[in-house]
Amino acid sequence: MRPLPSFCFAITLLASASAHAGDAALAYPAAMRSAQVDTYHGVQVADPYRWLENLDSRDTRAWIDAENTLTSAYLGAIPGREHIRQRLAELWNYERFDAPRHYGEHWFYTRNDGLQNQSVLYVADALDGAARVLLDPNTLSKDGTVALKQWSVSDDGKFVAYGVSSGGSDWEEWHVLDVDSGKPTHDVLKWVKFSGASWRRDGTGFFYNRYDEPKGEALKAANQFQKLYFHRLGEDQADDVLIHEEPAHADWRFDAQVSDDGRWLIVHVSHNADQKNLVLYRDLAKPYRQKGEKKEIAQTRAPGPNVRNMQGRKTKRETALATLDTLIGEWNARHEYLGDAKGTLFFLTDADAPRQRIVAIPIDHPQKENWKEIVPQARDTLQGARLVNHEFVANYLQDAHSVVRLFDEKGKPQGDITLPGLGSASNFSGRTRDQATFYAFSSYISPTAIYRYDLSARSGGVWRAPKTAFDSSRYEITQRFYSSRDGTRVPMFVTAKKNLALDGSHPTILYGYGGFNISLQPAWSPAVAAWLDLGGVYVVANLRGGGEYGRDWHEAGTKTHKQNVFDDFIAAAETLIAKKVTSPARLAIRGGSNGGLLVAATELQRPDLFAAAVPQVGVLDMLRFRDFTIGRVWESDYGSVDVADEFKALYAYSPLHNVKPGVDYPATLIVTGDHDDRVFPAHSFKFAATMQAANPHGKPALIRIETRAGHGQGKPTSMQIDEAADVYAFILKSMNLAQ
Repeated sequence: MRPLPSFCFAITLLASASAHAGDAALAYPAAMRSAQVDTYHGVQVADPYRWLENLDSRDTRAWIDAENTLTSAYLGAIPGREHIRQRLAELWNYERFDAPRHYGEHWFYTRNDGLQNQSVLYVADALDGAARVLLDPNTLSKDGTVALKQWSVSDDGKFVAYGVSSGGSDWEEWHVLDVDSGKPTHDVLKWVKFSGASWRRDGTGFFYNRYDEPKGEALKAANQFQKLYFHRLGEDQADDVLIHEEPAHADWRFDAQVSDDGRWLIVHVSHNADQKNLVLYRDLAKPYRQKGEKKEIAQTRAPGPNVRNMQGRKTKRETALATLDTLIGEWNARHEYLGDAKGTLFFLTDADAPRQRIVAIPIDHPQKENWKEIVPQARDTLQGARLVNHEFVANYLQDAHSVVRLFDEKGKPQGDITLPGLGSASNFSGRTRDQATFYAFSSYISPTAIYRYDLSARSGGVWRAPKTAFDSSRYEITQRFYSSRDGTRVPMFVTAKKNLALDGSHPTILYGYGGFNISLQPAWSPAVAAWLDLGGVYVVANLRGGGEYGRDWHEAGTKTHKQNVFDDFIAAAETLIAKKVTSPARLAIRGGSNGGLLVAATELQRPDLFAAAVPQVGVLDMLRFRDFTIGRVWESDYGSVDVADEFKALYAYSPLHNVKPGVDYPATLIVTGDHDDRVFPAHSFKFAATMQAANPHGKPALIRIETRAGHGQGKPTSMQIDEAADVYAFILKSMNLAQ
């Protein structure tokens, strides 16, 4: 199909017409109000839609059905929506790969032929040799909602452990495949969440995390008391060996990693979303309990401050494999294990380095005074590193785009890996013994390509690059800087057609996140390409709260400083309007998760700036977020209602509690999934009911609730296309540009 001319069906400037002229008044579904009131620090707070937190009640399901019926009818009647969907499908229909991984005699990678709902796992005997399907998750469900979330290969390449989730849930069920036969073993692991799998190098099994089976609603119950286990290949999950737990600390979580040489088990311990962590370890070369032995563990020295091992306890066959020792025992910095050499462990850390550095820690004398700095902190933020061919591949953020530098194990610079342009390099692969690393590179106008770089030959090139129906030569990315309310200099990327006329007429989407130390870098999305292809401008603001400039930048957007994030976003909008890139009648804001909070809070604070707002899977009830699933760990970013000044800050911007009756808010499309167990969907349900009640005759306040969908991970391609088509159609209608 020939690409559609830019906005040929969608854009007609009718400046004198009302954006919603001729619309019939929307009849929102009735939502009963209860007398629920909570008291925080003497302040009484009403919560009339608390009943919507009961996802499976008859009343809630009826409300969901009624809201979806209304929203579907509204979106389906928007002129041009089907043309948008067709163009999205064209742009999504391209072959894509992830970086290959080499284990034993095999190479493993995922591939999607274009419009497959889920990518397929392949195995090949040579990097560019014939590949066969190892696992096709598209065969696991009729609607494509069972996703392959993670996979891990044994060191000899004979087995693959993999986790699948259903309906967008974070809950995963793990299985094991025999690579040669392609058939599953009898290994099945349930109630796994926020966990990978790290194999022992002898292939006997792997380390993983799980929770006890939840009581009550699995999609709502708080996720607490995670445990670290070892699963021996071929045994039942009931016989898995408990390695570590924290019975006194409900929110502590673990991430276990076996070193490349198989000698060390490194365990990162976290207790919130702040990324500060402890590090425990075990020498796996030491003898440990053999299968069938049930002797109790002898009492041993506790590993350090605030850390307990499983000691002197035994339940059924849950006996400890080995005690863990403490490498880092204080919650004062982030530490990420990179590799080891001759009794020295290498870590990426922000200890005494808010933009991060690489240090060497001697395993026998891990005290901080014995640390040796290998790669010092630089002006740019060191966001990640990997030890390949005994060199550090260091991935830096330079004003929110990637720069990759090389260092040997002593920290001596070895040059850079030249990148194709202003964009994002990610997913570097390879182990210490490998000579090459693979990585992905993309930008807002460059589809994701996989590159191979040979560290011995100092050369590289494209391994796989897709062909798409998008002409990137017509567009350009520019980085601009603007001043926030308090004078802070903030970057943003503006992607648009070349030689953009600054006349304020361009339909523009402003996107942001601003939280949890997460950095937004230029990266490819077929949905973004479709917006550009329609004639739109796409802007991403790198707000405080993210990780673009290290720990200080992150902390400047947390807790009682969270308003800085909204101020940064508002200032970005004001700058775009002042520079005549767009105008309030042509400006929409969009964001997901913490970005959904950003969008909702910002539209409530400055409704005059925007034509449309799309908060997706947002954290919108800031007084109760900690009561659901993993929400309690977010207190490190948001603060706690138990602390008076933090409650005051939360209550001041909480979207659910700051909707004012009769205000002319932008047209709002709230997007969520009824199986979202990351950000509980009742956040969106309650906000929608509140917005609809506040101004039932104002601009549309609709909610789109995807059934059999969660927070976004693993969402089928078809659902992604439908959602993007609905969002763009809604935005264009809100700008009076759909016909």
